[in-house]
Amino acid sequence: MTPPRYVPGHQLLAGRSAVITAAAGAGIGGATARRFLEEGARIVVGDSHARRLTESAAALAGEFGGDRVAALPCDVTDEDQVGALLALAEERHGRLDIVVNNAGLGGTADLADMTDAQWSTVLDVTLNGTFRCTRAALRRMRSAGRGGVIVNNASVVGWRAQRGQAHYAAAKAGVMALTRCAALEAAGYGVRINAVAPSLAMHPHLVKVTTPELLAELTEREAFGRYAEPWEVANVIVFLAGDYASYMTGESVSVSSQHA
Repeated sequence: MTPPRYVPGHQLLAGRSAVITAAAGAGIGGATARRFLEEGARIVVGDSHARRLTESAAALAGEFGGDRVAALPCDVTDEDQVGALLALAEERHGRLDIVVNNAGLGGTADLADMTDAQWSTVLDVTLNGTFRCTRAALRRMRSAGRGGVIVNNASVVGWRAQRGQAHYAAAKAGVMALTRCAALEAAGYGVRINAVAPSLAMHPHLVKVTTPELLAELTEREAFGRYAEPWEVANVIVFLAGDYASYMTGESVSVSSQHA
């Protein structure tokens, strides 16, 4: 089955200022950056890969205008870099309305053979990084008093089991729990926090780290018989970031049929 047509922008995020982590390249972060611009937002993109970030940000600025796109290398395991990324949104765009925590790190290893370093690295980027960014965003949004939105990138493996993914599944389940708890705390000052939980969204990096056999197996499990395009996940992020989701908080939305 072929994917549906690409949905044009409808200015759903007009005037908003957004920060998107891990937004360099062709994955969900890059697709989200483009979708936010198409929906009228001004963005700050971060990524640990400085060269790819510079190239992708320059391309977006050339297409949508340099006044709407800013970029800063950011390693989400470094609190100072996280703070600098969020501060740039306020400096360049005058405010911080939306934060999309897309940064995450995977890997494959059976638990009996997994090293402490493999476990800790995945948890530090995927779960602790989401925590650091969420905490920093909440502090700024609470002080500003204008409310705001945070969207975290989780995964269907936070609900279900997959061999070789104990560290990644634990991290993504943690992102879901963090989303629920933080949402209750943030509601009092008008901040909504939700998560998306994709299953299989295809991008070049995934092809490099996954065998063709596993990709074929994962694709067969999908209800539509195909993987998701990154922009299809980004569409759900746009929805959660916008006013149509005004009464949603603490939710993890499956972008897949595989929510259990």
